[in-house]
Amino acid sequence: MKKYILTFLTLTFISSSCFSRKSMDNTNLSLSDKKATAETQTLYKNLKKLSKKGFLFGHQDDLAYGVKWKYEDGRSDIKDVAGDYPAVYGWDIAGLENDKPNNIDGVPFVKMKQYINEVNSRGGISTISWHFDNPATGKDAWDHTPNSLKTILPGAENHKKFTSWLDKAATFFLSLKDKNGKNIPILFRPFHELTGGWFWWGKGNCTPEEFKTAWKFTFDYLQKKGVHNLIYVYNTSSFGSESDFLANYPGDEYADILSFDTYQNNTDSTGQKFISEVQNQFKILNEINSKKNKLMALAEAGYEAVPDPKWWTGTLLKAVENYEVSYVLLWRNHGWQEKEQKMHYYAPFLGQVSEKDFVDFYNLDQTIFEKDIPKKLK
Repeated sequence: MKKYILTFLTLTFISSSCFSRKSMDNTNLSLSDKKATAETQTLYKNLKKLSKKGFLFGHQDDLAYGVKWKYEDGRSDIKDVAGDYPAVYGWDIAGLENDKPNNIDGVPFVKMKQYINEVNSRGGISTISWHFDNPATGKDAWDHTPNSLKTILPGAENHKKFTSWLDKAATFFLSLKDKNGKNIPILFRPFHELTGGWFWWGKGNCTPEEFKTAWKFTFDYLQKKGVHNLIYVYNTSSFGSESDFLANYPGDEYADILSFDTYQNNTDSTGQKFISEVQNQFKILNEINSKKNKLMALAEAGYEAVPDPKWWTGTLLKAVENYEVSYVLLWRNHGWQEKEQKMHYYAPFLGQVSEKDFVDFYNLDQTIFEKDIPKKLK
C-alpha cells in the first residue's frame, strides 16, 4: 500500500506540472493565492473531491508522541489501534518566532520537518497553527491584554517585530520540500479560534477591522516572501450566526477553507449538546459556503479522555455526517508528562475504552484515513 501511495503521489505531482488555472476553474474552485504551486492547487482540488466521499480524519502531533511514548519512529496511537495513520496531521509552530529549537509542545522543529516530509511521502496532509506569543507583552498567546493585536499593524510599535516573525515562518514553510525539491503544500490556520476571547487576537481584544488588516497583511507578506504552498484556513471557535462567523472574515480572496473548533465537555456526558452545536454550526456554515464555494472543516474537536465507549460512531459521526466536511482533526494525545503524571488525550490508544468503537469508525465508508486517500480519489 505504501508503494502504491508513493506511485500515486508521483503521478499526481507530475501531472500537476502542467496544471493550469483554467483547469482549476473547471472544478469551480479558486485558491486565494493566485500564484499557488501546482502541488498546492492539486491538493485543494483533491480535498474537494474527497469531501464528496467522506471526511478526512486528523490528529494533532500524531507522530511525535502519544500515551506513554514519544519520538518512536513510525509510531502513532491511531496506527496502533486501527492499523493505519490519520489522513491529516496537525502541527504548531509557536516558538519559531523566538528562535526556540522546540515548539510550544516540546516538539523539535527539526523533527517536525521530518514528520511533515514523511506524511507527505505517504500521501498524508499537514495542517499548521501558530500559538505565537503576545508581541506587545512578551507573554504567551493566552495573554489577552487589550489592543495587543493593534500593535502589529503597519506603522504600529510592534509591526517590525511581527514582520520578523513572518520572515521566520516563511523560511520554515519554504524549507518543507519533498524528495524532488518541491514545496510541500500545507493547510495554514493562523489566528485560530478568533471568535473566542482567550488569545490576544481574539474577540474583544481587537476590532474586526484591525483583525482583517492583520490577516491580510500576513497573507500578502508571506506571498511577498515567495511562500506559495499554503492553503489558508479561516478558523473560529463556537459561533451562533452567520454574522458572528463572518464578523472578522477578511474576504473570499484571502481564505480557502472555512472552519471552526468545538469540544465536548464533561457536563455533556451524552454528547447530545455537542452533536446539536456542531450540526447547527455546520448548517450556518453550509449556508455561507453555498455563496462562497470554499471547503468546510471541523479544525479541532474532541472529548478529553474519551470516556464514552461509543463516542466515535455514536457522537462524532452523528455530529458531522449530514454535511460535506473536508476534515475533522482531533486534539493531541499528550500522555507522557513524567513529572506531572498527567494524562491528556483525545484519541484512543491500545486498551482505551473507546478502542473497539474507533475501529468500527475507521471501517466506515465515509471516514478517510491515510490508506484511503488514493482509493477515494478514483
